[in-house]
Amino acid sequence: MIKVSEHAKSQIAQLMQSDGFNPSSDYVRVGVKSGGCSGLSYDLKFDKNAQEQDQIFEDNGVRIVVDKKSFLYLVGTTLEYSGGLNGKGFVFNNPNASRTCGCGESFAL
Repeated sequence: MIKVSEHAKSQIAQLMQSDGFNPSSDYVRVGVKSGGCSGLSYDLKFDKNAQEQDQIFEDNGVRIVVDKKSFLYLVGTTLEYSGGLNGKGFVFNNPNASRTCGCGESFAL
């Protein structure tokens, strides 16, 4: 399961609408790919369709899809949004990560 904070929910809804997606019927696709300064990086985008082997969740009114491989790295993660002085953007609070980089966009297990 992937959780979505209240602040992230409102930012997702705004971004989805401005990009032509419908927050009540379309998905936020969360994934993991090779790369980044810690070895793995997060991938976040919008998608109108779920694939056959995707894991599908809904938390806090946000529909999330994750491919099976990425799901293993993301179980228990909370997606948050930070708008502080250090920059703004989505933050992944991943309990599976043993190390993260300073920008928070990559991690290692």
